[in-house]
Amino acid sequence: MVDSQRLPQRHAKGRGSKFVYDELKREILTLELKPGSPLDETSLSERFAMSRSPVREALVRLSAEGLVVMLSNRSTLVAPIDFAGFPRYVEALDFLQRINTRLAAQYRKEDEIEKIAVLAEAFDRACSENNYLEMSATNYEFHMAIAAAGRNPYLERAYGQLLAEGRRILHMHFDYLAESATEHLLSPDHYDMIEAIRDKDVIKADTLAHYHTRHFHDRFVKFMSANYSEDFDFELSTREGSMVSGL
Repeated sequence: MVDSQRLPQRHAKGRGSKFVYDELKREILTLELKPGSPLDETSLSERFAMSRSPVREALVRLSAEGLVVMLSNRSTLVAPIDFAGFPRYVEALDFLQRINTRLAAQYRKEDEIEKIAVLAEAFDRACSENNYLEMSATNYEFHMAIAAAGRNPYLERAYGQLLAEGRRILHMHFDYLAESATEHLLSPDHYDMIEAIRDKDVIKADTLAHYHTRHFHDRFVKFMSANYSEDFDFELSTREGSMVSGL
């Protein structure tokens, strides 16, 4: 387990809480700070060479994003990852990914198609550089641009929260793909979705979004089975409303 005290000291005097927030968020998302790691305000203040006030501000902001847990005894931990709840997470992700992609195909504007395509290319560049942090960031931006094109702020907000929550899982997923002899980081999924949205093909957009989630699920299950097979069962149920049923 990585303790925040053991990480390199950042000389951030005068930069304020945003600098602390950005640094800690990067370390949490890339798993440099492991789930469950303690985040002591005094140690972080020394590390970043600033008072505890901006440090606490940064922790409160990270808590609002679900990346840290602030306990009643005033201690703070990097939020755990609920591996056992992964099937239910993917079930929700599948529903929101499909409905937002369907709406994008129905309501998108021409300039939005171009923006989505640019973000798909940015994701590909990050993949070619093996930059996991940039990969998860551009993947998030790509899918959120699709959601924005769907013009339902409530579904967009819920989808964004779910995507943000899954970014650490995505880093493990990227790590598995990078080391796999049979799987690849780059796939045509994003571009196939773009074409369906461009063509205003709602049914195809739905199908491709579902396949994209299923693909993520299946590859992550392989990763978890290889690394944690004795601890977890990641088989996704087929109950009504799950990934195998229609909207």
